[in-house]
Amino acid sequence: MSIGVKIEELQAKFNLELIGEGVSLERMIQTSDLYRPGLELAGFFTYYPVDRLQLLGKTELSFVESLSADVREERMRKICHPEVPAICITRNLNTPADLLKAANEIGVPVLRTTLPTTKFAGKVTDYLENRLAPVSTLHGVLVDVYGIGVLITGESGIGKSEAALELIKRGHMLVADDAVEITQVTEGELSGTAPPIIKHLLEIRGLGIMDVMILFGAGAVRNKKNISIVVRLETWRENYPYDRLGLSEETIRIMDTELPKLTIPVRPGRNVAVLIEVAAMNYRSKILGYHAAEQFVTRLENSLEEK
Repeated sequence: MSIGVKIEELQAKFNLELIGEGVSLERMIQTSDLYRPGLELAGFFTYYPVDRLQLLGKTELSFVESLSADVREERMRKICHPEVPAICITRNLNTPADLLKAANEIGVPVLRTTLPTTKFAGKVTDYLENRLAPVSTLHGVLVDVYGIGVLITGESGIGKSEAALELIKRGHMLVADDAVEITQVTEGELSGTAPPIIKHLLEIRGLGIMDVMILFGAGAVRNKKNISIVVRLETWRENYPYDRLGLSEETIRIMDTELPKLTIPVRPGRNVAVLIEVAAMNYRSKILGYHAAEQFVTRLENSLEEK
C-alpha cells in the first residue's frame, strides 16, 4: 500500500477549489517537495520532477500567455504528465484553457487557491513534512520535565510509569506511557506523542489504568513534545563502574537522530523521579553553556597546579 497524502485530503485541509471534472482525487503525494515548472514552460523537460505537486503562479501563467497557441498547447500537455499528483493555481488566477483540457484528458487534478504562491508553498510544505515524516513506536514513557522532553526507557517492571507518576505529582506533564510514537519531523529533531487509544492514560501495577487528565487536570498532560534526552533505568549492579563525574556522554540513535542518553541504576532508597528531574535541569544548564563536571575538573587541575 502506498504511503502518502491524498489530493482530496490536501484539498480539504487548504480549502482548494477543484477546477475541471472527471479527475480522481485519490492520487497520492509522496514527497513534501513542491515545484514551480519555469524551465519546463520554456521547453526544458529533461529533469522534470513529475512526482511533486506543481505550482503555477503569476510568473508562470504570465509566461504561458506569451507563448504561441501551438507551443502553449504542447507545453501544457507535457506539464500534465500522468505521474503528476496535481497542479495548483495560486492567487485565484484564471486557468489556461489548454492546461485544463490536457489535465482533464490525462486525469490530473487542477486546484486553485486564493493565497500567494510563496505563502501557499510554505504552508503546504510544512503540512506535508509533518504528514510524511518517518514514524516509529518505542516502548517507554515520555514526560515533559521543565520544558525538556525526557524519554524514559528500561525493561518491563523497572518502574518507568511509577517514576512518571511521581513527576506528574511534582508538577510535570505526561505525554505518553508504555508506547511512544516518535516522528522525525526534520533532521536532528524527534517529536513524541501517544497512540490515540492510550492518550492521557497511565498504567501502574497494582492500581491499574488511570486517566491522568481526569485525576490531575489538563495541566498534567500534553499531546506532543520534542525529545531532548533519553533516560534508561536499569537494575543496580554491584561493583559496576557507573559514571560518577558525568564527563563521559553516552548517546543513543533513534531513527536518524543521535540523542544524549543517561543510565540511572535503580535500587530501594533511590528517588528515581527526583534524579530524572535533576537530569533534565542539568541538561538545560549544559545547553546554556554550564557543564558542572567540566568546571569541577578545571578547578581540580588548577588546585593541583597551585600545589
